[in-house]
Amino acid sequence: MKTIIKHCYIHSNPAILGGEPIIKGTRTPVRAIVENWRLGLSPEEIVIHLPHLTLAQVFDALSYYSDHQREIDDYIEKNKIPENLIHPSVR
Repeated sequence: MKTIIKHCYIHSNPAILGGEPIIKGTRTPVRAIVENWRLGLSPEEIVIHLPHLTLAQVFDALSYYSDHQREIDDYIEKNKIPENLIHPSVR
């Protein structure tokens, strides 16, 4: 069963990433766009790094995040790599 979300490029399907909000037609989660944005990439730069996305999709993902910050922050936290698994040269 699909959940209807009022963002034209965002959707959620329990069969894809356990229902985490993604960009429609991809397996790219909203959290991936938010994490890139938090690293300082502009929406225009994000589409360079994720060329299968359009600028409109990136802006809609950021808009979705604005409306659902707690939900996306929870997904980011759940998918965070534990510090003890990160090689010291990467930190």
